[in-house]
Amino acid sequence: MSITTLPDARWPQAIAVAAFLALSLPHAALNAQGLENPETVNRIIGSEVKQEEAKANAEAGTVNTAIERTRENIGTVRKTSKLDKVDIVFLTDAARSEGGPPPAIESKVKQHQDDIAELRKEIEANALLFNAIESRRVLAEDVLAVEFDAPGKIVIYAAARPSN
Repeated sequence: MSITTLPDARWPQAIAVAAFLALSLPHAALNAQGLENPETVNRIIGSEVKQEEAKANAEAGTVNTAIERTRENIGTVRKTSKLDKVDIVFLTDAARSEGGPPPAIESKVKQHQDDIAELRKEIEANALLFNAIESRRVLAEDVLAVEFDAPGKIVIYAAARPSN
């Protein structure tokens, strides 16, 4: 029986099955890639992805400097298509579950909130950076700042806890 000869009552079922398959295949492809495997992530992103944990108060000066540079870093994020190294710094005590960033950082975040919102959108639109943070289960909304501290290297500061 070809699809053109389906009885009228079966069309909704056929459409539902087709929609389900169309929505499932991209997700299945990501699962098949095994994004938990660091080698796979590095091949997809083309960069080494490292993570570390830090206390927000200890990193406040560095994070605040990066937040102040957000406007200029937005353009760099937009143009970035290759990096040698991506460092994700988890500011564990600044995670939402911990009450958010300490006052010293929170005031900078509020002062630059529009720029930070735009930075987060640029990260989501940048396949390399989005996949880097996604591989470590960081949401773009948890990113506080980025810093390009050397050619080919970015540090992403996230108010989050590592997933593992």
